[in-house]
Amino acid sequence: MSKEKSQPKASPAQSPASPKIPIVSSSHLASGRSAELSEFEFGLIIASNAFNRWAVRCMAASGMKDMTINDVLVLHHINHRAREKKLGDIAFILNIEDTHVVNYSLKKLLALDLVQTERRGKEVLYSTNDKGRDLCDRYYEIREQVLVSGLTGDGTESFELGELARFLRVLSGLYDQAARSATSL
Repeated sequence: MSKEKSQPKASPAQSPASPKIPIVSSSHLASGRSAELSEFEFGLIIASNAFNRWAVRCMAASGMKDMTINDVLVLHHINHRAREKKLGDIAFILNIEDTHVVNYSLKKLLALDLVQTERRGKEVLYSTNDKGRDLCDRYYEIREQVLVSGLTGDGTESFELGELARFLRVLSGLYDQAARSATSL
């Protein structure tokens, strides 16, 4: 009779055969065909909220308090490539469906004296003025100091960030198409 050493049983959490429990905000959405999509959506929610909080606080550290995430994004886009922008183009690039949301930010940025307008026929074009450009430059400096410095800077990380950005753009199209489909139901 051989004496075999009894092996302790693995707990369900350690068992390689046990299913992975998804981390989601709404378990009822993870019960379908793609629990991974629900996990991604939860990750997107918390990453989006973290990004929004970061951008608003970085702008406050740059010297401009009381800006919303939309105000920050609109300002940065207007400053982008030092080209004048139209309201509709700003909304389109930022994927904001309601132009009133962008228009509200534009009025706020004008009142804060960060942007200027130029009328060409019926079109109003927006651009950053010196104060707006200086604020964007200060935001850049703080971003480099406290956010970018936390990245390793190696080629692998840069490649992964690029791939993630590409994947998010692909998913953006998928969500936009699904939104159009849901509208017609």
